[in-house]
Amino acid sequence: MIQLETDVLVIGAGGAGMYAAIAAARDGCRVQLVDRSLIGRGGATVMAQMTVSVALGEQCPDHWEHHLADTLAAGRGLCDPVLAQLLCENAALRIREMDAWKVGWARENGHLKQVYAPGHDRARCVYVDFLNTGPAVSRTLRAQLNRIAAIRRIGDVLITDIVVHGGEAVGAVGLHLLTGAAVALQAKSVVVATGGLTRLYRRNSGSLNMGGDGYALALRAGAELIDMEFVQFFPIGHLAPRMIGMDPIMWDPFRYKLGGRLLNAEGEEFADRYGQAESGNYVLTRDVATYAIYKEVEAGRGSPAGGAYLSFTHVPEADLRQAFGPVIDRLAKNGIDLTRMPVEVAPIAHYHMGGVRVDASMETRVPYLFAAGEAVGGASGANRLSGNAITEAFVFGERAGTTAAARAKARAASGWDAKAAAAKALEPASRRSQAAAVPNTAALLVELQALMADYVGPFRTEEKLRLALSRLEQMQRELGPIPAGSEAYDMVCLDWLDLRNMLLVAQCVVLAAIARKESRGAHQREDFPGMLPGWDLNQILSWQDGKLSLERVPAAQAAARTP
Repeated sequence: MIQLETDVLVIGAGGAGMYAAIAAARDGCRVQLVDRSLIGRGGATVMAQMTVSVALGEQCPDHWEHHLADTLAAGRGLCDPVLAQLLCENAALRIREMDAWKVGWARENGHLKQVYAPGHDRARCVYVDFLNTGPAVSRTLRAQLNRIAAIRRIGDVLITDIVVHGGEAVGAVGLHLLTGAAVALQAKSVVVATGGLTRLYRRNSGSLNMGGDGYALALRAGAELIDMEFVQFFPIGHLAPRMIGMDPIMWDPFRYKLGGRLLNAEGEEFADRYGQAESGNYVLTRDVATYAIYKEVEAGRGSPAGGAYLSFTHVPEADLRQAFGPVIDRLAKNGIDLTRMPVEVAPIAHYHMGGVRVDASMETRVPYLFAAGEAVGGASGANRLSGNAITEAFVFGERAGTTAAARAKARAASGWDAKAAAAKALEPASRRSQAAAVPNTAALLVELQALMADYVGPFRTEEKLRLALSRLEQMQRELGPIPAGSEAYDMVCLDWLDLRNMLLVAQCVVLAAIARKESRGAHQREDFPGMLPGWDLNQILSWQDGKLSLERVPAAQAAARTP
């Protein structure tokens, strides 16, 4: 067994986790930053190639209150206004701090260049370039980590449980993937920064790390989850031909700036069939675009890979190069020539608005347990404003690290028996070779992703949701209580541990979606069209006596109540 002790333990090393570690360390704490993959190279931040929202006011008049108004409008009445204000008010501090760290924000006439993004009332979003914003952010944060001796970076560790002693978080236990050894991590504060749940879906824009680990860890530890029904789908995610090393959601600025045409298999533009003709402007909203593509595929007019065509063949090459020069060259290396061929696009799972319920300090209702980044729910309500994702990673990461450090410094060592706790938590894994029937975990993973895509996608019905819930419960029984597999870097055992979390989180999404009998933001019920005033409610999920429990709270009360 590997046994370690620290002041602040940060689980997850994407943008939010790295920022939390930096903030905790500069406040005088020892930090252990743990990730199941390489530090700073997993999660969603490193994959992002788009823009970051912040009210800098350098190129046009702006104020964080305008950013907040747009964030609240996008959230359709369900944003926690305290968290949303925290996000918007502190965004400029974090963006300028990253600028001082030489992230390389694009500049124009001596100012940070800001551009429009959907849902904003003015040009507000900064970027590095249209290919490298996420990679540049991750590289910059890694460089800061390397300068801080108080931060210990530990990769290839899968956290399986957060340890709670006397009702308070005291650390975590897990497995070292390369050796199969148990790991016990004692800490005075624990920060969950493991990202979202897009891996639950067959087509998604996230990494393999994004299976909802943090939601499951926090839930089993006694924290609450909020707004789990709201999964954001990006309508024109890249589908085909194969494209390596580029963001699958990169087509939005192309389409808005250059007028990309959405076509079905018969070469027809089809948006006007679904109530919003584009008339050459190509500004189809995301919900209508998603619906239109789904319905064209259902009608048998989809592209060969199951989506729609996005065509720029009518745009002169000079215009393409003027707008996106280096991107055009990267596409060419992938065998994609936009002047001669369309690409295939389809809606893909992109972001999750729900997550762990926290207060303004990022602390859950479990003392000394915090959350950061996309692991946090509530700030975005029913729909996230474009550009707010990396901003959330920065702002919530810094706040979680700072407050976790303050709480840790004021706390005495817990005195819990780390070795005994790890042995108890990992006992099923120690018995895995004795399992009589070994489930096909790889097949279950594929089935889970297909089930969520086909029955819990952007357009839902009671019938499909209840079928999904029934099958999820059956899959849980098939998975069984004991992991299959053997020892070091055992993919069967790893899949079992992932499925344990993914099935629990999937049930949270489905239960909340069944309960919300209206359409709002990213949750669209074909059997309950339209947003209803009586549903200005946040849905709170908790884990009690081995079962999920759901509570509805008026949105205003959800914000005011301490988790």
